[in-house]
Amino acid sequence: MINLTLTQALCKLKSREISATELTRAHLDRIEKLNPELNAYITVTADRAMADAVAADARYDAGNALPLDGIPIGMKDLFATRDIRTTAGSRMLENFVPQYESTVSQNLINTGTVLLGKTNMDEFAMSGTGRTSFFGPSVNPYSRDVKLMPGGSSSGSVAAVSAGMCMAATGSDTGDSIRFPSSLTGLVGIKPTYGLCSRYGCFAYASSLDHPGSIARTVDDAAALLAGMAGYDVHDSTSYPGADSVVDALKGGIHSAPIRGLRIGIIREIANAPGIDDDMQKTFMKYIHDMTAAGAEIVEISIPHIMHTATLYGIISRAEAASNLARYDGMRYGLRVEGDDLIDTYMKTRAAGFGENVKFRMLTGAITQTKEFYDPLFVHAAKVRYLLTHEFDMAMEKCDVILTPSAPGAAIALDADLGDDAARISNAMLVPMNMTGMPGCSVPAAHNESGLPLGLHVAGAFGDDVRVLAVAKCIEEMANLDNRPTIVMGR
Repeated sequence: MINLTLTQALCKLKSREISATELTRAHLDRIEKLNPELNAYITVTADRAMADAVAADARYDAGNALPLDGIPIGMKDLFATRDIRTTAGSRMLENFVPQYESTVSQNLINTGTVLLGKTNMDEFAMSGTGRTSFFGPSVNPYSRDVKLMPGGSSSGSVAAVSAGMCMAATGSDTGDSIRFPSSLTGLVGIKPTYGLCSRYGCFAYASSLDHPGSIARTVDDAAALLAGMAGYDVHDSTSYPGADSVVDALKGGIHSAPIRGLRIGIIREIANAPGIDDDMQKTFMKYIHDMTAAGAEIVEISIPHIMHTATLYGIISRAEAASNLARYDGMRYGLRVEGDDLIDTYMKTRAAGFGENVKFRMLTGAITQTKEFYDPLFVHAAKVRYLLTHEFDMAMEKCDVILTPSAPGAAIALDADLGDDAARISNAMLVPMNMTGMPGCSVPAAHNESGLPLGLHVAGAFGDDVRVLAVAKCIEEMANLDNRPTIVMGR
């Protein structure tokens, strides 16, 4: 049962070939076996999972099953879950138990999913490494002789799905935090159109950039989970008005887009930039060749401001983080360290509660909001962001989708750094979709000579999530890779 995809499991559940309780128990056993090694879960909710599974079996027996009934999932520990500890990977919220449910998790409850637990993550989603969680780093399941980086910030979610510790998982993507780790772990990761999934109850990092999304082994699985998560929400002022129509289309299933006549945009500035390794470059060019041979039209597009993305992200995300994380002051909830007076209590609480990476981003973000730096930094970055969005809008008039690598290369050692060129090109390939709100999907495309996965990234126009997934499915079918958990882990 561990090797079943989500869609395969649904078929067997509906035919009663397997039960939800059997499926859930298999995954809980897998968690017990592998979580000490991979650190994918912060909190395992075994009792809740078995209760969810029993209820799902009852609905199947009664003939009124829900769309995702009995499917065991992991929930990134950024989504508030009522009466279940929710930490955001931080000491600040180490013992926080919300009394409300996020819209995403409530929507998944309404579709019948089984909650296995809360997955590990970089603290407050502020890293791409998987190393900054207060609860320790997650480990890439493809690790053999050396521990490999899973990517972040949805590090626990990708580790759990790739290792068979859940069938799918939620993630969030502020810069590349679903798509980059999905590429490193051989998974499909979808960052949908901004506002397609509600941010209500998803602890904020940078509100204009945060995108909840889904992670799974196949395009069909990721699309099915996304359909369960998404929808218009009155509780989120930035909710996408067209969300429900996109959800309806997702529920109709993803069908491969016809290659013949498909206009694929290739970004000139990325193609000429250093930082992409040879294996990834060869993979990318192979797919360009094969899709051209199948009748696709390759269109070169120019996004003049795309190589400024890292700077834009640094300014805008940190400014918003400084504002959003101001609420963690030890007064109402979370960690409290008593000081000599009110200000001293604030200072000691925040100094003890946040990790070094989060404190650095908040401090530098606060600086951009000062009188001296607000206009030359923050306002200027907002203007360049507008120009970047306009450039993508113009480019999408010339092509149907945009294709890039999902990462500079395969997973590196857990304690290594990408390097300046690789980090810069990684930002340029993925973060623009957060700046513009466009949908993007990483899909497994190949393995390098060491057997590590390489992903390609498909992006599309705002609201065109179904087309993005349809093209991703084409790549998935062309690649025909085996990412079964027992193959990934070797056991």
